[in-house]
Amino acid sequence: MSDLTLSFGVTFADLHARDGLVRLDRAFVDWLAAEDVTLFNRLLAARAAPETLAALDESGLIIDLGPALDRFVSTLFGIGAEAGALAEATRSLDPIWEAKRNFVQRRAVKAHKPEAAAAFDGAALAAELEAACGEPLTEAAFARHVLRWSAEPDAHAAALAVAERYAAWATLTQAGRAKHVDGVLFRAPRRIDPASLVPVERIERDGVAMMRLPPHDWRERDAFRLTDPGMDPIHALDQVNYCIWCHPQGKDSCSKGLKDRKTGAYQKTAQGVTLAGCPLEEKISEMHTLRARGNAIAALATIAVDNPLCAGTGHRICNDCMKACIYQKQEPVDIPQAETRVLKDVLALPWGFEVYSLLTRWNPLDFRRPLPRPRSGRKVLVVGLGPAGYTLAHHLLNDGHGVVGIDGLKIEPLPSSLSSVATDGSRTAFEPIEDITTLWEPLDERVMAGFGGVAEYGITVRWDKNFLKLIRLLLER
Repeated sequence: MSDLTLSFGVTFADLHARDGLVRLDRAFVDWLAAEDVTLFNRLLAARAAPETLAALDESGLIIDLGPALDRFVSTLFGIGAEAGALAEATRSLDPIWEAKRNFVQRRAVKAHKPEAAAAFDGAALAAELEAACGEPLTEAAFARHVLRWSAEPDAHAAALAVAERYAAWATLTQAGRAKHVDGVLFRAPRRIDPASLVPVERIERDGVAMMRLPPHDWRERDAFRLTDPGMDPIHALDQVNYCIWCHPQGKDSCSKGLKDRKTGAYQKTAQGVTLAGCPLEEKISEMHTLRARGNAIAALATIAVDNPLCAGTGHRICNDCMKACIYQKQEPVDIPQAETRVLKDVLALPWGFEVYSLLTRWNPLDFRRPLPRPRSGRKVLVVGLGPAGYTLAHHLLNDGHGVVGIDGLKIEPLPSSLSSVATDGSRTAFEPIEDITTLWEPLDERVMAGFGGVAEYGITVRWDKNFLKLIRLLLER
């Protein structure tokens, strides 16, 4: 923790008071008018009559306004260089997604059947490619050179033929997949068998036939340490780019549910599960679009319009969106992983928690209510601080009410310099958090804090319970 100097004449205290947020919002609107008057006019029109805003127009405004919000928030917190580096790292992977889509999947995999690819000599093809590329054969190098060769196919026909065979071998054969097990370029979506959703193998042990998860999918439990850290940025971006961003066609079933074209009723899986999509109708396709373009802060703001406490959702928590994905005959987009990765990417920035915290109270992408409401004078008691209770508490606070939350578990105090609450219940000043890792505790050393209900005592070490501290601080502060 250290000092935080904000731009636009705003103080840290302003970020936690409605009057300060109103001044911040005015600063943003004035800044936007100077940056892009057309976008400024569209924003004001949307705020003036949000009920008349068509869904497609709202999505378009979110995506167009997102990069501006990224720049404003980065300037506010003085993290322009770090946010720019994150955006550049995202864009640097674009050749991989283009080569995967247009060369590996649409050309190489379609040109060669698995049995033919099995006869290819992967090692020899790799050696030929390295000679043609003049550098070691990484996925990034493969993508870069294939795109360059594809721009002049006649001049590079021989190299493209080798690359095509290698891509087929790497994608379709067991040996190829094993070589690129940690990569994304040659990973093809698996076809789904509704009768066999979990890939298992049959073995016999001590004369007893049984099924088990293949050993390469085992995750060893080591005491109470976190066993599933989730996807790294490149694998999450692979999922983001696997999504076809179908909100412009109104087919974002992950958000709105997968409906029968004739009856309009929600479809069901072979197991009878209703495919209603995200219960919050989170703007998933829009979030993916912004994140793929490098606008991580705007992607998080898009999530926060409908799901401000996304630290308690996403990977290992919910997957209704994933079930209703437009891909029903092959692996769906892993939306929970993508959502959680967006949050992690922002949290990893300097002052990332403060950015996330701000977006749960002030969010220009929420055209209906970008600011908390004035104090109502009402006081509400929330009994039970599990996911339902703490989410209700958040929305009551943003509605202007005073909230007291209690739980059957003993809620352990946090340092007042962190939480703003002293042991006697009085309010104190609190410090901004520059580095989120200063809050993190190893799960095998973490003491149950009593906040989070079933998320605290019922979820195993597959999920990082440090997220509960983030949610608690959002409320207590």
